[in-house]
This record gives sequence, C-alpha cells and structure tokens, in this order.
Amino acid sequence: MFATRLASGIVLVAIAVISILLGGDVWFGVVLFISLVGLYELYRVFHLERDLLGMLGYVFAVLYYGLLHAGWKEFVTELLIGFLICLLACYVFAYPKYRTEQIMTALFGMVYVVFMLSYLYQIRRLEDGAYLTGLVFFCAWGCDTCAYVFGMLFGRHKMAPILSPKKSVEGGIGGVAGAAALGAVYGAVGAHFGLLEPEGNTALIFAVCCGAGAVISQIGDLAASAVKRNHDIKDYGHLIPGHGGVLDRFDSVIITAPIIYTLALLLL
Repeated sequence: MFATRLASGIVLVAIAVISILLGGDVWFGVVLFISLVGLYELYRVFHLERDLLGMLGYVFAVLYYGLLHAGWKEFVTELLIGFLICLLACYVFAYPKYRTEQIMTALFGMVYVVFMLSYLYQIRRLEDGAYLTGLVFFCAWGCDTCAYVFGMLFGRHKMAPILSPKKSVEGGIGGVAGAAALGAVYGAVGAHFGLLEPEGNTALIFAVCCGAGAVISQIGDLAASAVKRNHDIKDYGHLIPGHGGVLDRFDSVIITAPIIYTLALLLL
C-alpha cells in the first residue's frame, strides 16, 4: 500500500508541476477535470451523481468555468442564481420526488467543490501565478505532512476526538508552523532566483500566507472527513491509487486555494 501511495503521489505531483508550468488551457483543463470529478464524487455520496440534479450541476460547472476562461467573472453571481432557479424548478415540477436536502446538496456541491477549486486556475492567472499556485500545494500538503510528523512525535491532546481520533492539537500546531517555514523557504527561493517579483519581504509574506492557509486547510481536511463519517464511507473515490478520490487528496487544497488567492491580492 505504501509503495502504491508513494508512486501515485509522485505521478500526481509531476502532473501538477508540469500542468502549472504550462498554464493556459492545459491548467484550465486539469482544474476543470478535477472539479468535475470532485463534484461527481460528492454527488455520489448523496446519490445524485446520475440524477437530473447532478446533471444540472455538471452543466453549470462547465458554464462557470467558461465564464472564468472568457474573463466574465462579473456574471458568476447570475450563473449561481440561474443554477438555483433550475434546481427549484426541478423541486416544484417533480414534487414530491426531491427533498429540500437534495436541492441544498446540489447547490453546496457547486460552491464547495467547483467554485473553491476554481481558485487554482484563478491564482495561475495572476502575476507570478505559476509560483503562487505552487504555494497552495506547499501550504496544504506541507501542513498535512508536518502535522502528521509532529502528531506522531509530540501528540498528546486530541483535536477532534470523535471525528478524527488520530489528529492532535500538537500535530495541528506543528502543521501550521511547518507550513509557515516551508512558505518562508519557498518565498525566499523564488525571490533569490527571480521567479517572482514581489513587493516587500517575500519570505515573511509567504510564511504568513502558508501559516494562515494551513489553519484553514485543517478545517477542510476535517470537514471532508465529517461528510464521510456521516455517510459511512471510507473514500470518496478510487481515481488516485493509494489516496482515494479527488476529494480525498484535495480536501485541504479546496479550502486553501481561495485563502491563498485572497492573501496574494492583499499582500503581494
């Protein structure tokens, strides 16, 4: 299992690095693909993946990415309202086939998976976007790794004893500190080799971004686990051998990407 997990992890990182460096339509296609797969995985938990509500979700996800690609972000609110209207139309005209929980789940999936993952694409379109996109993964996956190591070495107090018994407060603190340190190194390297043109102390700014993102990433990790526990499933999917599905591997990235995007606009 470890060998499979390691091998697929290496392949995943290689695909991510190459796609981010190429940018443009390549990165757009990759982010769209993982968003659609992630949406399918979430809808499958609620048995909507092949239902009309799910089909509407996929269609509006593609339309949303079309708006981003065309640079028409000002119409995103109207798109979301249009999606909700279509869901409500299904709700009333097919009554009593659907319950309110299903309508809310379909809308939740659009925001949680599609909108939030799209920030990976939106970050790439910023100045120095290729380097900043890498910051999301350094933050999310770096926090995961550091939290695991610190938790194994020093973990004493449970962070969420019922939801995730193995996660500790010490591990969480170590994850934030480790991610901040990785961010500082990443920022210093980028500035030293001219890979980005920042304003101010890049190492400090990247450390702040990674530290803040790491705090949020742990919420994303636990939230994804909570959904699985609520519905008694082990993994969201099997797309990535040894890791599970897109939502299993990108659970922390999903919630970190919008934070890094916002901090990049504010601080860089």
